[in-house]
Amino acid sequence: MDFLGILLSIFFGFVPMFIFAVIIYWMDRYEKEPKLLLIGVFIWGAVVAAGAAFIINSVFGVGVYIFTQSDAITEATTGIISAPIVEEALKGLAVLIVFLLFRKEFDSVMDGIAYAAVTALGFAATENAFYIYSYGWAEGGVSGLLWLVFVRVILVGWQHPFYTAFTGIGLAYNRLSRNMLVKLGAPVIGFSIAMFTHAMHNTMATFLSGLGGLAVSTLVDWSGWIVMFLFILWAVSRERGWLITHLREEVALGVMTVPQYRVACSAWAQTSARTNAIFAGNYQVVSRFYQVCAELAFKKQQRATQGEEGGNSPIIDRLRAELASLSPRVRA
Repeated sequence: MDFLGILLSIFFGFVPMFIFAVIIYWMDRYEKEPKLLLIGVFIWGAVVAAGAAFIINSVFGVGVYIFTQSDAITEATTGIISAPIVEEALKGLAVLIVFLLFRKEFDSVMDGIAYAAVTALGFAATENAFYIYSYGWAEGGVSGLLWLVFVRVILVGWQHPFYTAFTGIGLAYNRLSRNMLVKLGAPVIGFSIAMFTHAMHNTMATFLSGLGGLAVSTLVDWSGWIVMFLFILWAVSRERGWLITHLREEVALGVMTVPQYRVACSAWAQTSARTNAIFAGNYQVVSRFYQVCAELAFKKQQRATQGEEGGNSPIIDRLRAELASLSPRVRA
């Protein structure tokens, strides 16, 4: 029976978080991030961040208990002080590695959110599996497991990506700004907000008890998530504006047609074009064409705001040549 409990806990811990990661990937509408990088940060969150956080938080908790001899103080200080700092630092490290080593893939605010959220979902998957088994199955059997699944997936399922998204946003503003104050301050502010929101949630979970406390915590959490969702819609809309602005030149140069331009500037039209391409046996070409459209527009935006950092012009020339070679094979 323990084997069944472990199996169910892993399933309900990981599968919903993987589905959430797919949703994040879908919401990044125009310039998709490389799947291998996203898989890498998910694994980092699930293995490296979750494993290291468990060890560090446990050691911290033992130290607090030795000093205070109080379970309540140990639980509160671990949840409110240690967990937000340790966990956000470990999750944020994955985003920082992508930012430093794969800088060309870090093109927008939405990119920062995507890498941060997917890392956090990997972390949440491992944490959820542990909680569902330890406090659900082990204490209440099937009914306990189902209750913990409801709490961890439905009520607080987006908590970790919400926190860590602020770290990604901070790094993205560093990437997109030429102002030294912004470049220095944005990552610090983003990481600070990630820790603060994490600590605030844990504080409510510690001191608000019963169904009333759960309702208040859920209301606060969901309010924050709705604000983040609206921010994501704004970020995606801004990216669409980059495509509208920077792909006009490609139409004028004859690199792409007007119908292709219209599809490239509409996420829904792109989805329709990709779907039709599946049945036409041309999916890889069509998908790559519209991905290159986005990459080209984003690089032109970077050159307009950042200049030639990283050699933007040669990259633009390469992308334009690829777009020209693909264009005759794509019907819009």
